[in-house]
Amino acid sequence: MSAQTSLAEPRIALIMGNGAYSSVTQLDNPVSDARLMETALIESGFDVRVITDASQIDMNRAIAQFGRDLRSGGEETTGLFYYAGHAVQSFGSNFLLPVDTQLTDAADLSLVGVPADAVLRQMFSASNRTNIVILDACRNNPFESIPALNDNGLAEMNAPRGTFLAYSTAPGAVALDGLDGNSPFTKTLATEITREGVSLEQTFKSVRIEVVALTNGQQTPWDTSSLTSDFAFRASQPLTQEQVQEKQLWDSVRHSDDPVPIMLFLRAYPAGIFTVEARDLLNEIMRAELAGGESDTTTAQVAAPTVEPEVAENTGSIADEEALIGAAQSSGKSEDYEAYLEAYPNGIYAELAGFEKDILAQKAAAAAAPVAVPESSVAAVESSQQDVTFTTPLTSQDPEVVGRSIAQLIEGSPAFPPFEGLPEEAWNGKTCSNCHEWTAEALCTQGKTYLLASNERSLSKSHPLGGAFKQGLRHWAGGGCLP
Repeated sequence: MSAQTSLAEPRIALIMGNGAYSSVTQLDNPVSDARLMETALIESGFDVRVITDASQIDMNRAIAQFGRDLRSGGEETTGLFYYAGHAVQSFGSNFLLPVDTQLTDAADLSLVGVPADAVLRQMFSASNRTNIVILDACRNNPFESIPALNDNGLAEMNAPRGTFLAYSTAPGAVALDGLDGNSPFTKTLATEITREGVSLEQTFKSVRIEVVALTNGQQTPWDTSSLTSDFAFRASQPLTQEQVQEKQLWDSVRHSDDPVPIMLFLRAYPAGIFTVEARDLLNEIMRAELAGGESDTTTAQVAAPTVEPEVAENTGSIADEEALIGAAQSSGKSEDYEAYLEAYPNGIYAELAGFEKDILAQKAAAAAAPVAVPESSVAAVESSQQDVTFTTPLTSQDPEVVGRSIAQLIEGSPAFPPFEGLPEEAWNGKTCSNCHEWTAEALCTQGKTYLLASNERSLSKSHPLGGAFKQGLRHWAGGGCLP
């Protein structure tokens, strides 16, 4: 038992892990799975009782005591039962198997096994608000030689009101025991439990997505719910003043499709509460960008959909799709996206593959053809400033620009924050080229866009390096981007 942390409601858990079976196949991981869950639940405020390698008598006694504890806790109590080990179904009912199980005839199963319904009855009798049952069982059928016990996995049970039932795999399917000391399901669950402010339903959805990925679609965790109240393993902690400021800034940039604000956010908060989310977003944007450029160049973003398989038999196909689209994203080749579309013309990533193919085609066309620049624009540039090079001083009425070359300007510091809300330490005295790929080639490409009439509005916007910086790029591009 553990000293319960300070929570609004009592939390009581019974954990069972059976692996050392005497007459059926032994299992390597249930005991370590039980210990891993014990640690995770204690840290989440549960009073925990653990029994391992238990006989039928020990299991029945522990379940009965669990029911008494729930009834003593009152209606606000949250109860949780976790089981790892062998379990089988017969006539639509599930039975947990003690380590002393000996069975030669299916008719004797109820005499040597422990009905899973016994746990539900104890919970229901307590009339408490929230109950959670987690079964990491159905590793395999230990009674394959008994004709009447040849059903795979467990049967789906009806959840009494206020109950959440979670299974390590889909009804009728088999779960993996794991090769590294813990099952994929329990190992993932123990991690997800630690996340603050995440609802019970979202926790198990995240477990399902991760386990499907870890097992290459061989295992799809399942759950069913009749909950009538909200529950989270870890409550959200109040934000500090610095975290409030970080959240405000993150809220202002999180929907951006421009990588620069995200990079500046990460510079300001390299180890903040939204750092992981910001890095993921930055990776998505960089993969989806149509072309390089500075912060007021519009980019496009397409995020791959999150797929939640609905039935176990679909997961093989989904895994194949994910492997094919993953290969295309890794190579970045048009022919690999075409291969995906040929295999899955109506697949879940078909829109993404088509989008990426179009982008690659546009980039190839742009690289092959010179930028079309209206003659009037070129004439205007040539008449206003001749022979602008990358390293010669610019002539301008802007005191922040005059007498400095483009090469010097891009190594300078901004005069004001690139976007509102960015902490001063993230931009003041910093070099803008840290966030932009400001090579001469990239800047030349950007300068050519300013020659187009459609970019007059962009030219009118102020720039942290001086209002005339864009005009300087424009003149330089109009003269052929001389070195």
